Amino acid sequence: MYGGVTLLNLLIHDSMYMANPLRQILSRAGHAHAGALLVLALVGLRYMDDANLPARLKMIARSFIPLPAILMPAGFFLSMVNPGATAPNSLIALTCVGAAVLAVGIVTLGVGLLRPDPR
Repeated sequence: MYGGVTLLNLLIHDSMYMANPLRQILSRAGHAHAGALLVLALVGLRYMDDANLPARLKMIARSFIPLPAILMPAGFFLSMVNPGATAPNSLIALTCVGAAVLAVGIVTLGVGLLRPDPR
């Protein structure tokens, strides 16, 4: 809800937002990634208890799957803080960090789900 209100305020009160197509694209990407990654995290966490993993790896997967829902949108939003920017700043690297963290979490969960149960 906060993201929608913020975007609406930008459209109404910030003429620089409408004049900067890259800022619009990154703002949309941030909102889209936040929603999609949150759904992925909820689905992944549902299967966490079924995974045959040691406690430490389970903790890694449990943390690394939802974390990109914060890191990646933050990279999109914070990379265009300056309304007149024509290129993203270095904080766009948060999206790559988020993707790497997500890959580690998903692969860890996948391996845990594929491992046979010792019982």
